[in-house]
Parts: sequence; C-alpha cells; structure tokens
Amino acid sequence: MERALYGPEGFFVSGAGPAAHFRTSVHASPVFAAALFRLLSQVDAALDHPARLGVVDVGAGRGELLRALLAAAGSASGSGGGSAVGVSGEPTRSGRSGLIPARAGSPETPTTTATGRSSPAPLADRVRLTAVERAPRPPDLPPEIDWVADIPAGITGLLLATEWLDNVPLDLAVHTPTGWHYLLVDPTTAKESLGPPVTPADATWLSHWWPLPPTPTPSPTPSPTPPPSQAPSTPVIKKFASPERLGSDANFLINAVEAGVRAEIGRGRDEAWGWAVGRVERGVALAVDYGHLRGARPVGGTLTGYRGGRQVAPVPDGSCDVTAHVAMDSVAAAGERVAGCAYSLVTQREALLALGADGGRPPISLAGTDPAGYVRALATASTVAELTDPAGLGGHWWLRQPVGIDPDALMAR
Repeated sequence: MERALYGPEGFFVSGAGPAAHFRTSVHASPVFAAALFRLLSQVDAALDHPARLGVVDVGAGRGELLRALLAAAGSASGSGGGSAVGVSGEPTRSGRSGLIPARAGSPETPTTTATGRSSPAPLADRVRLTAVERAPRPPDLPPEIDWVADIPAGITGLLLATEWLDNVPLDLAVHTPTGWHYLLVDPTTAKESLGPPVTPADATWLSHWWPLPPTPTPSPTPSPTPPPSQAPSTPVIKKFASPERLGSDANFLINAVEAGVRAEIGRGRDEAWGWAVGRVERGVALAVDYGHLRGARPVGGTLTGYRGGRQVAPVPDGSCDVTAHVAMDSVAAAGERVAGCAYSLVTQREALLALGADGGRPPISLAGTDPAGYVRALATASTVAELTDPAGLGGHWWLRQPVGIDPDALMAR
C-alpha cells in the first residue's frame, strides 16, 4: 500500500492528482474552506493573534484547500472585516448564502480593546500556508504557499488533515480459528491469501480497538432443512475447517480469507496522527475523514479503490487510490496522549453547522431584488446540503485536538 500510493510511480505522486479521481469536501463547495477559515479565525483569537499564524495542510493534494484559504484571507483583509467571507472573495450577504455572518466582536471583526490597544495586523499579513505532500510542487501554485515533504515542527496555528488518515498505509488481518493472521495480496492481481499470525503489538491493538463481533445465539428451534430441490447452490455463510487443517488445506485458506472477520490494523495511523499532533506547539490539529467507532466496526472491512471517479478493486499497483476508513476513536486517543488535552469528535454536519454553514433556501424576495444573487445563493445552499448530508459527506468525522490552548476558546461564535 505504501509503494502503490507513495512510491516513485505511486497514485499520489504521479499523474494529475487525487481531484481527477474522486470528490472530497474541498472540491464539493467553497463553503467548506470558508468554514475552515472561520475556524482559523477562532484559533487566531485563542492564540491572541500571533505575529505568525501557521496553517499546515497534510496530504494537500495539489494545494486546492490552501489556495482557497489564501483567497479567503485576502478577501477578509480587503472587506473591512464586517461579515463572514466566502472563498469566492465576495462577503456573504445573509444567513441563506452559505455562512451566517459573523457577529460584532467575533474573530473576523477587528475591534479596539478596552485598554486602547489597536487591533492586530490583518490575518492575511500574518498567516503562513504550508502544504505537506510527496508529489512535486505544482507549477501554478501561488508563491505564498510553501511546499514540503514532511510536517514542520513548532507549528503555532492550525494543522489540517482532510482525508489524509484514510490513505496512511496499514495492514489487514483476518480472524481464523487460530487467531488473527495478516492478509496478503498479490500487488498485480489483488489475489488474497492467508499470511502469518500478527505480531504481539498488532494483536494488542486488535484486542482493544477491533473486538470480534458477538457470536450469534442459535435459535432454540432450528429452521427445517429445505428439500434438495430448494437448497441454495452455494452456502450463504462459509464455515471454517478445523484448526488442525490450517496451512495444509488450500480450501481452508480460501474460506478463511473470504469468510473470516476482517480488520484494518490502525496502529500505524495512530502513530501518524500522534506524530502530527506533536508537531503543533500551540493551536489545533484537525482531522476530517470517513471512519467508524469501536462499537460499530465493519465486519468485512472497508478497503476499496477509486480511479477516474469510479469505485474499483483495491489493486495496489499504483493505478488507483487504495483507501480504508479510519478507526477515529483509536487515532483520537493517540493524539490526546500526545497533547495531554481532551479532544472533540463530531460529525461534519455538526461541525459545519456550528461554524455557520447554512443550507437553507434563500428568501424568495431576493429573486425580485437581486436575481443573480438569488441564483448564487440557491446554488450555495445546494452545495451546503451536500456537505452536511448525514448519508454522505456530512457523515464524515471531525477530530479536533487542541494543543496548549483552552478548548473553550474554540467554541463557535
């Protein structure tokens, strides 16, 4: 998986970039970046407006999110700070145009303090944008955005990881009568086979974070066996052979791979997130990704591939994205251990609504006074609905890990 995604000819290193193959929240609507800009403003206020405010985007693709944040910062600087600003550069005009306007006294509205101290320098003059990506720097990337291969240390500001953790390579395991075994894959055909037992470290992670589903209790009254003419041609649930046959019966190996409970060992992702959080000196680390919690792990796993806008088999040959959902509670615990501060974990729908995203239809009266504005607001409402749909992007998780600041200072304003 590491080689297929990040090797010399890997999916994320060569080619046109991930945006050519799948759609994320960043690509779905500028409202997503506008909401993150509001979060950045809250972080800036919690840090007391530092002279240098860092924004580090891990797994930056081709810099799409940072380009949008750069535009938002520039627009906020030139708008007088009177209202929330969309990434398009036009201040939002009502709560029905994507973001609810900021209240007076919010981070987007500079004020003079009671002691007479003047407002801080505009955020656009203090923000420093850094993309972390293994691909070469895009030739059209604005010079204001730095491009590096590793997460820098000493970040004061906001670290973003939007759909990064799902592409941190991991091992797969399948449960057999003798315990957890690694799942092996042919890198050219994607044919699977049973591998050796997992290491003690991975076994410990699986025991704590990926418990086996409860064994179904058999019905006290067995269902009658159907006549031979009605019996299914293939069994619905395959059975394991006895443990004594492990390694000596090819059919058992096939059954173990196909019928066993699968797990995606997230220990490496825990370490990656812990490392990322540790690079933040003061501020917030935010991970946005699709995932699951310990009480609802998917029995069959989630590994899949994407190419050209379609879901495909996860063949690790570099031709497609290879991705698996994130054990969000596991990585959250890892980050909390590093930061020494409690995290928050909410759905994207909850997070965006708290940051002012509004998918309501614009008032029909706007069509009479500003027809073009009405059409724009209607289109924005549609994209906000996509971002907050619980069955789609709105079901993603937002893992917010404060570092060295008061979490209460980050409440939505």
